Amino acid sequence: MMPLLSLLGALFSLGGLGSGCALTRPGAITPPADSVSSQRKQLTVLYVADLHAQLRAHPELFWHEGKERIEEAGGFARVAAAIQRIRAERGGDVLVLDAGDTIQGSGAAALTEGEALIAPLNALGLDGAVPGNWEVVYGPKVLRQRARELKHPLVAANLRDAASGERLFPPYFVKEVGGVKVAVVGFTDPDVPRRQPPGYSQGLRYDGPEALPALVREVREREGVQVVLLMTHVGLAKAVGLAARVPGVDVHLSGDTHERTYAPIEKAGSWVVEPGAFGSFLGRLDLWVVDGRVVDRRWELIELTASRFPEDPKVARLVDAALAPHEAKLSAPVGHTDVTLARYAVVENPLDNVLADAIRAAGGTEIGLSNGFRFGTPLLPGPVREADLWNFFPIVNKLKTGKVSGRQLRAFWEQELENVFAKDPEKRFGGWLPRPSGMTLRFRADATKGQRLLALEVGGRPVENERLYTVTACEREGDAPDMVCRIPGIQEPRVLDVDAHEAVRRFLAGRPPLHDALQGRAVGEDLPPVLRTQQVE
Repeated sequence: MMPLLSLLGALFSLGGLGSGCALTRPGAITPPADSVSSQRKQLTVLYVADLHAQLRAHPELFWHEGKERIEEAGGFARVAAAIQRIRAERGGDVLVLDAGDTIQGSGAAALTEGEALIAPLNALGLDGAVPGNWEVVYGPKVLRQRARELKHPLVAANLRDAASGERLFPPYFVKEVGGVKVAVVGFTDPDVPRRQPPGYSQGLRYDGPEALPALVREVREREGVQVVLLMTHVGLAKAVGLAARVPGVDVHLSGDTHERTYAPIEKAGSWVVEPGAFGSFLGRLDLWVVDGRVVDRRWELIELTASRFPEDPKVARLVDAALAPHEAKLSAPVGHTDVTLARYAVVENPLDNVLADAIRAAGGTEIGLSNGFRFGTPLLPGPVREADLWNFFPIVNKLKTGKVSGRQLRAFWEQELENVFAKDPEKRFGGWLPRPSGMTLRFRADATKGQRLLALEVGGRPVENERLYTVTACEREGDAPDMVCRIPGIQEPRVLDVDAHEAVRRFLAGRPPLHDALQGRAVGEDLPPVLRTQQVE
């Protein structure tokens, strides 16, 4: 067992380490300032992703340069202050974007179907956004309504009404900023109907990326833009894969996987970046354009900590007003933790161990499974509140039990390992690895599909292919009756009256010992003890 905050030297960080690392493209052509000073134009782009409705500041876990620290960060008022500071620096010539998963992820968002986010979100002064995979959580009708309430456009080339075939939103928008004509093309996750509970996106159609090259040519040739940004909500690995398939893009602005790219990833002459999550980071991209083409570029991932940025008082008041009707309900205590519980790990983490244990206890089964969610900021020692339940498990699904064979369990884990570690980015799917309770597995991430599992045990004994095991997980709206946690063909399925939140309430009421140490429930023998990123080369 290893304490979460003592696993130094074993952490992966994308592309490089260090706060606010700014890089210039290798080999960039930078004409002499005296010869092109009148022609050289600067475009500054700021963007966030995966805000997940985290309206207020919160504890954030940072890791880089071989060190970990938890510091207060984020909150819409702090995001606003950072944007305003850079706007002032650039004389207002700034493009501000949001790469999705914005109106879901907190209690206030769930209780109002995202309405509580609208006023604070509009106060950020965004120029455009792409809908994320969680934007459909309240259904297509609510998504359309929230889009009408926003002051900025949503863009998505591949999201359509299933009946008419018409796009829900424009595929791109064009704007002139600082004398530079720029196009932002939007693309959201085509796996939503399988990745989310199918009921969420009923009536919608998601296309693949086939139309993107033609759209890039369209904005270049018909719109006459000088800079093309492709803003996607498909995850960093898939965004890197798209860079080779969609030529003519200057920078790919990625969202979904909460990755922190302190240094850009260069692919096929383009850059791919992702700016973390929860409003704890702001990505800054500076592009210099001469004679209609980008000649230099710079990227900085800015940590929005309380020590570096104040909160904007106007936006803070809007946040307070949005949360006030729900404050009493969400601040109610449901338990206590003596240790820090955090989720930031692809394979196993202390927070999800608690959730999986609670789910298994509520179902009274041999195995409990929790989804591989990414959201949820660190929970410090002290009371656990209703708001924390929503942050960690922002959908209230009933629990479901059933019986599965050892053979089914092996097939399930092999597929989930492929979803997380597939060498082909197009085959990566969903979030991180599901979290087991009562079950342990050892595997090799770099092995071929179907051959990653090295050992699988339930209750400390090797799994037998023909034996039936009892399992509890969450019911997903729209799933087949005989499916639980993406395991098809379960026997004796039964939906309980208990949901995931109630399972945690009951579990914490028993005052179990909680641990900030890894317990070896899922171990990748070719991985570090704590894996912070799926972008493993």
